[in-house]
Amino acid sequence: MKTLFRSPTLASRVCLWMLMATALTAQSTDRLTAKNVKIAQATFKGRSAVQVIAAPDAANAMSYAVIKDETFRNGTIEVDLAGQPAAGAGEGARGFIGIAFRLQADGRYEYIYLRPTNGRADDQVRRNHSTQYSAHPDFDFARSRQEAPEKYESYVDLQPGVWTRYKIEVEGRKARLYVHGADQPCLVINDLKLEPREGGVALWVGPGTEGYFSNLKITTK
Repeated sequence: MKTLFRSPTLASRVCLWMLMATALTAQSTDRLTAKNVKIAQATFKGRSAVQVIAAPDAANAMSYAVIKDETFRNGTIEVDLAGQPAAGAGEGARGFIGIAFRLQADGRYEYIYLRPTNGRADDQVRRNHSTQYSAHPDFDFARSRQEAPEKYESYVDLQPGVWTRYKIEVEGRKARLYVHGADQPCLVINDLKLEPREGGVALWVGPGTEGYFSNLKITTK
């Protein structure tokens, strides 16, 4: 869907905007390119979805499924997702799941993800690490915690293996994460680490994750 906004009386004061929404409610694996993941059509808890499972030997931040012929710079990305530790995953698995955006040809990208097993952990520090912003390859969670503890993470109520509504809004160097359809963001980033260039979008999972994605909608502006 494309919508063109133009006001003849305000032409000298406004820009020309083009909004394009891509709805992938009937997602299929042929729209995805796998990188260190196994992808399959699946039904998860009564919902048609794409299953994305990280390869057991994949390095951190190296497992995702790129959406073919999709580019994104600014706008919103919405999706229903569910992540849980995969069978045989290590003790540190958290069901890491989210969206990578502005993916570049050299492999650089930014991503915002969830740690579903942290949401109701009986440990406040783990709860505080329920959401995360990172930029690959130079600004991972370990570096962010060292340089700016708490700035790029936050708490939100999550459960592993439960469908969760996820939305990010991205504009220039700023991004906002909304979960469960909330009006207010649970994570605010005002200094995205990479140049705000147009790039790809990917369904992202972390080490030891079995993830599911459904009802993806990308709106660019």
